[in-house]
Amino acid sequence: MATAVRVSEDLVKEAKIYCKIDKRSITGQIEHWAIIGKCAEENPDLTYSAIKDIMVGIAEFEQGEFSEYQFG
Repeated sequence: MATAVRVSEDLVKEAKIYCKIDKRSITGQIEHWAIIGKCAEENPDLTYSAIKDIMVGIAEFEQGEFSEYQFG
């Protein structure tokens, strides 16, 4: 269920720039930032790179692209 949320014009202006880089809609870019921020608050010891890698891993898993981890 979508809900309308008011955000500042400055945030929208920045999202317009970044959404072109990652090929997202403006809404998609702001949602992406919200997900990253939520994850960072819930896991303060993780770096941005670690959070992004985890998100990529989850997306790959959801698409059936995974393999068993080989130790050593």
